[in-house]
Amino acid sequence: MSQINVAVAVVVGGNNQVLIAKRKEGGPQGGLWEFPGGKIETGETSGQALFRELEEELTIAVLEASFFIKIEHKYPELDVMLDVWVVSKFTGRAKGNEGQLIAWVPVDQLKLYEFPEANIPIIDALQSNLVNQ
Repeated sequence: MSQINVAVAVVVGGNNQVLIAKRKEGGPQGGLWEFPGGKIETGETSGQALFRELEEELTIAVLEASFFIKIEHKYPELDVMLDVWVVSKFTGRAKGNEGQLIAWVPVDQLKLYEFPEANIPIIDALQSNLVNQ
């Protein structure tokens, strides 16, 4: 079974809000919400992939990011390894550069949105972290 390594961003805005994006219909996990990011290319670090993907997808430039959590998830057709980063500072105004919908959502409301299974531990960790602050 093949594995995909992915850099994932929890982009933090004001009032405990984070940025989520809706996956395009018709593709894998189409129509579900996700945290932005993408595949780590050969020869690229997780951090480099994160910076590149956010520039391509959202037209934002990361100024500050810290590693948050690593998640391994097995789907029937594929294994994914997610390197999740918290992006606390960026320049530019986030927009769905590839036509995807984006939304700023309070952390405590993330479970109201439908996400791929691999993203659920991210939400749990974020909400747990929020409660412990």
